[in-house]
Amino acid sequence: MPTPAPDRRRPARRRRVLTGDRPTGPLHLGHYFGTLQNRVRLQQTGVDLFLVIADYQVLTDRDLAHRPAEHAENLVLDYLAAGIDPELATVFTHSAVPALNQLLLPFLSLVSVAELGRNPTVKDEIAHSRQAAVSGLMFTYPVHQAADILFCKADLVPVGQDQLPHLELTRTIARRFNDRYRTDLLPEPEALLSDTPLLLGTDGAKMSKSRGNAVPLGATEDETARLLRGATTDADRHITYDPQRRPGVSGLVRLAALCQDRDPHAVAEEIGSGGAARLKATVTEAVNEHLRPLRTRRAALATDRGHLRAVLDAGNRRANAVADATLAEVRAVMGSV
Repeated sequence: MPTPAPDRRRPARRRRVLTGDRPTGPLHLGHYFGTLQNRVRLQQTGVDLFLVIADYQVLTDRDLAHRPAEHAENLVLDYLAAGIDPELATVFTHSAVPALNQLLLPFLSLVSVAELGRNPTVKDEIAHSRQAAVSGLMFTYPVHQAADILFCKADLVPVGQDQLPHLELTRTIARRFNDRYRTDLLPEPEALLSDTPLLLGTDGAKMSKSRGNAVPLGATEDETARLLRGATTDADRHITYDPQRRPGVSGLVRLAALCQDRDPHAVAEEIGSGGAARLKATVTEAVNEHLRPLRTRRAALATDRGHLRAVLDAGNRRANAVADATLAEVRAVMGSV
């Protein structure tokens, strides 16, 4: 992932990055290679990193958020084990920052119902919704994400290609707010696209908590071996790296390559005619070896749940201070103070 260029428009503070996760279950290898590693790298470049645990957003496609506090603590556990430093990053929850959520109202006034309905990510979320009927919160989901980004005046937002429409709407809201109230209060955040390829799950589809096809970061080595033994491959015994024609096999090869920091073609060539059994054994060994230090740290951190809650408490306090200041500025330019 490229190192962010210096922001010459705002020399008074470090560039700020906003990213996060919904607390719906344990983080897995897809999160680790897709986002967690990049967050640690960003932190090391000196940016001001904000990590939102989006507990309110769970309600967009679910009738209830199950065990949100427990899941939030476990996200903090995975963050710290992966290398996030709570002294350098602000880790907070939606529900603990009232001023952030109050920004949703003025921001909603800046977009039309038609614009929300055309958002391709909203369309996809509705198509895969678990609810019997689509809630109003589903349509406001992109605007809530805009509030997440703009409350802290983030300059950069790490996203995948599928999230670009959300970010573009955030830029639109910032631009319309600034134009309507003749201010430059809100920045138009830029996308920070990851070069990490999509990581497939054990069924050959995108690795996802809800699909049950993921390898959790906190899994034991034996659990990891069991999950990978059940991974989808094909009937061709000779192992090659061909994501288009052999997605299941290639997904496993890519996972081993990521863990070993090697080219996937070289990994496939080394396995050769060893077949699926050797491929899965190679991947299992690579994953367990790569994650062993992280899992050791995770086990140690898990013995002190009070520390995890203290990290969240400190992050919530800082996020509230930032959100309160931004809301006060928004109210001032709107003339509503």
